[in-house]
Amino acid sequence: MTRTPLDILGTVYGFDSFKGRQAEVIDHVTSGGDALLLAPTGGGKSLCYQIPALLREGPGIVISPLIALMQDQVTALRQLGIRAAFLNSTLSPGEQRSVAAQLRAGDLDLLYLAPERLVQEDTLDLLAIARPSVIAIDEAHCVSQWGHDFRPEYLQLDILAEKFAGVPRLACTATADFRTREEIVANLKLEGGRIFATGFDRPNIRYLVTERSGGTAQVLRFIRNEYPGQAGIVYCLSRKKTEKVAAQLAAAGLTALPYHAGLPAKVRADNQKRFLNEDGVVIVATIAFGMGIDKPDVRFVIHNDMPAGLEAYYQETGRAGRDGLPSTALLTYGLQDVVLRRRMLENSEADDLHKRIERQRLDAMLAWTELVTCRRQALLRHFGDDLAEPCGNCDICLFPPETFDATVAAQKLLSCVARTGQRFGANYVIDVLLGSDHERIFRFGHDGLSTYGIGTELDRNGWRTVLRQLMARGILTTDAEGIGSLVLTPKSREVLSGELTLELRKNPLIKPAGRKKAKKSVPAALLAEDGALADPEAAARFERLRELRLKLAKEAEVPPYVVFHDKTLAAMAALRPRDESELMAISGVGEAKLERWGAAFLAALAEDGDSLEG
Repeated sequence: MTRTPLDILGTVYGFDSFKGRQAEVIDHVTSGGDALLLAPTGGGKSLCYQIPALLREGPGIVISPLIALMQDQVTALRQLGIRAAFLNSTLSPGEQRSVAAQLRAGDLDLLYLAPERLVQEDTLDLLAIARPSVIAIDEAHCVSQWGHDFRPEYLQLDILAEKFAGVPRLACTATADFRTREEIVANLKLEGGRIFATGFDRPNIRYLVTERSGGTAQVLRFIRNEYPGQAGIVYCLSRKKTEKVAAQLAAAGLTALPYHAGLPAKVRADNQKRFLNEDGVVIVATIAFGMGIDKPDVRFVIHNDMPAGLEAYYQETGRAGRDGLPSTALLTYGLQDVVLRRRMLENSEADDLHKRIERQRLDAMLAWTELVTCRRQALLRHFGDDLAEPCGNCDICLFPPETFDATVAAQKLLSCVARTGQRFGANYVIDVLLGSDHERIFRFGHDGLSTYGIGTELDRNGWRTVLRQLMARGILTTDAEGIGSLVLTPKSREVLSGELTLELRKNPLIKPAGRKKAKKSVPAALLAEDGALADPEAAARFERLRELRLKLAKEAEVPPYVVFHDKTLAAMAALRPRDESELMAISGVGEAKLERWGAAFLAALAEDGDSLEG
């Protein structure tokens, strides 16, 4: 009896239906067609080459840059009864010979290879004997010289079109803008294939952006308040900061481990294994960590430094919530991030074209951080996707920012930059605006400028907020040498002349939270075996709170869980908080939600109590 893709999906993988365009891609590849598949992390790309490999004659070959993860991927496949193996430098010579023998004998369904191993003559000869059924190029964006994760060895993979003509090739990636897509198709010689784009939206991820405040304490506060005991990733720009933040989080009681390319290989492997196999582990890492990580219950991804661009940001945040449950991507940043990123770019050995493209990526990233409209809509638009309505699950939708007419403030700042010669950084310019008595100002004679002391209507943080937004809009930039001096742009003149008026955000996106007591959830003694509230009165109270939540969610035009999760409502129903401090102590109640919805829930709980007492 001929097996179908749906048969294999059910008998091997245990699913009863395909999602998205999986079935369409699988049919195309099984029929011998080449393709580029663009799908979000967790979108089921691997099935699109694994199932054709099981249906066609010969082994499927999977090219992946992730040597450290091949063993885990192969182990998972073997648990499904799939004959899988990997061939890389981590194996002993004897083990490598054994895998090669299995391949020649037709005893493998799937073989994982790194691109460096694939292009070796002996490997190509071995594959020619084995006659592959399908060739998958995973993380295909690595072939793009202008992408965020370029791997030079990927450029050699064009040899596959010549050596294995007639063997269907499927290139897969979760991150590719239009430029990167064109490079993948050209460099891998997929011009005759189809492009399948399944949409990039990950609606379960809540996108939050906030000004950095308090260093690691801010990260710790977020994890403790939102995801205590949960797994997550914290990204840092440098190896030094990675180790420092990991040590600080560990000292505070979290299971936090560092990961970067400078650590000994065994330490990296051990830390990665603990992250994958244990609950509640937080990995603090550079971007050396994470590509291909298949851990479904990563509840949060925190960027403790600004990413290089939206492509990198999207891929890195995509490691959260692969199980489809609510998760959070938090980005904290400050002015120094912009200066540091530009300095790194200008001091790099890249050619002028590469630098120009990377500047565009950085500018797009910076503009995204300073949005006053739905973040998800803008993020998806960057990848050519469309979301008709605001998402209701980003900080802009949840906590709409207050704006103000900042035209005069911007004119003062830009004028101060001009009058100080465009030779100084943000702190110095703000000092002049505030009329600081710093010795340097007097030494340069800038206390005599007309802009000295004219900016007292804003405090230092207020001026930094204005400054960031001017940079995000291209009205102000930093010097080409990467020193950090503020420099005017052509748009600056439009503001100074009054041709352009500005509405800017008044306050930081999310107010830094103060010190909080440990959050309360439903005590285990109050729960039945099935996890429901055991007390009938509490259960009835829970249902009334759900009705109130639905009403408020409709009014706010957001999904009900955006107001409060069921666990939070259950805790309210069980613990019956009487005032704001008690309500704030419940897990899932933050300052913004307390301000927006706290009074309604406290009133409902009070009425419920009165009716019971009466």
